[in-house]
Amino acid sequence: MAERNLPALIISGAANRRYLSGFTGSSGTLLITPDHALLFTDGRYTIQAAREAPAFTLHETSAPERGLHTLLTQTASELSLDLVGFETAHVSVAEHYALSKAFFDTPVELEPVDGLVETLREVKDAEEIATLRRAVEVTDAAFLAVLPLLRPEMTERQVAWMLEVAMRERGAEGVAFPIIVAAGLNSALPHAHPGDAPLGEGRPIIIDMGARVDGYHADMTRTITLGSPDATFQKIYALVLEAQQRAIAALRAGLRCNAADAIARDHIAAAGYADAFRHSLGHGVGLDIHEGPSLRRAKPGFEQSGPRLQVGNVVSVEPGIYLDDWGGVRIEDLALITEVGCEILSQVTR
Repeated sequence: MAERNLPALIISGAANRRYLSGFTGSSGTLLITPDHALLFTDGRYTIQAAREAPAFTLHETSAPERGLHTLLTQTASELSLDLVGFETAHVSVAEHYALSKAFFDTPVELEPVDGLVETLREVKDAEEIATLRRAVEVTDAAFLAVLPLLRPEMTERQVAWMLEVAMRERGAEGVAFPIIVAAGLNSALPHAHPGDAPLGEGRPIIIDMGARVDGYHADMTRTITLGSPDATFQKIYALVLEAQQRAIAALRAGLRCNAADAIARDHIAAAGYADAFRHSLGHGVGLDIHEGPSLRRAKPGFEQSGPRLQVGNVVSVEPGIYLDDWGGVRIEDLALITEVGCEILSQVTR
């Protein structure tokens, strides 16, 4: 905030609010200044907020006389603020209109701010890494428990439910994202929704899953087949696995994020499948399932620019090949960037 000459910042994003304050309620707003940390929430959460965010001064909102915007303007006046930032990524048009209306007759100017907290969240501390490890362990254990139970006649939807139950039974508070189980031609859809299609035999089956533990997300993908894989499966799987392993071997602090993507993408392209790798190599994982840094391809001409990996980043590494007339293969693991390279968190065999 000091670097941006920003005397105050309104935090609206749920993950950012939790990261800065510890408050896990579904409704609340922070106001941060160099000397004050304030949390505004309604009566449903005042006891919870006091427990989870003891470093913050709590202000209870109650519409209409003590609504959020009324309290924000009163507080800004009491603190003699003339400039207040707001998170552009987490403020809707309607909310911005309400904020602007509330501050219209005050000397306060609203300043759009982008990515201030998200950038801090990209580097995980020891406690966050420990929590992510637990989420990965739950995910691994659930996958290994369900895998021997799979049968060709089971549907994608049945398997997705089995995996969710297995994660919850092993300590997950919920799923990190809607589980993907995609069999046969459905596996050519990177973000397929589980349906009533049977798993079948000899077909690619993509399983993309993750547990959420204490707010932190795991993310793992394995591609399997029941019965004997065909020659296409063996060829495509080997290509994707090699692409992933080449990228993992190169991951280290200081590596450009787009360079990591290029390592996997170039290997797949050299085999003739450039157009079949339809997404970026990976993304950061933490309080959000998709956060920074992003391992995406560079814009042409900008290969030597862009963010670099840092110690403490946790990123997915998930190359894939998707063929419309056959299906797809994706392999995904979470990598913790360390001083000497990276550590792969998942222990499930590929």
